[in-house]
Amino acid sequence: MEKIHLILITLVVIIFIFLAATINSPVLIVAEDAEEDASIDMAAQFSIKGFDWVYPGSSYNSNGETLHNVHLNNPDNPYGAAKEIMEYTYKESPFLIISVNNYAAESIFGGSIVDDIRANDAYNGYAGNENVPGTMSRGDAMSVAMLENGINVPMIPIQILLGNIKFIPV
Repeated sequence: MEKIHLILITLVVIIFIFLAATINSPVLIVAEDAEEDASIDMAAQFSIKGFDWVYPGSSYNSNGETLHNVHLNNPDNPYGAAKEIMEYTYKESPFLIISVNNYAAESIFGGSIVDDIRANDAYNGYAGNENVPGTMSRGDAMSVAMLENGINVPMIPIQILLGNIKFIPV
């Protein structure tokens, strides 16, 4: 019983430290396509302040390179380039990037998650302009699809072990 208490206390401390670290520096979560060119299809910033969707095509550095194309434009250091883009566009400097590929997303949210997001984005009225307050957006399309499909929490550690979810300190 003592070991269980020690493990739980350790987990609580780790979560507390993680959340405290996000006060000044968010975590960038990126959805990458493992089948195509590893482009970043969607992203979000997470901090103790909240969760905000980031639009890769609208996020860019001083050279105009987008977050969507970091692997194409910066094959030697795509995540360093992603950090630079976040600093330039959002004035936020992530300390950690969590990369989730489509295999992990499908395993966690169901095999139809990518199609459901596309359907919400293109056909179900969520294809608004993320820059216009009050309209629906791709972030809304993703949120709705994830809520409708539910989350298979036990798959998260499995996908981490398989390398489909990566933690990249930047």
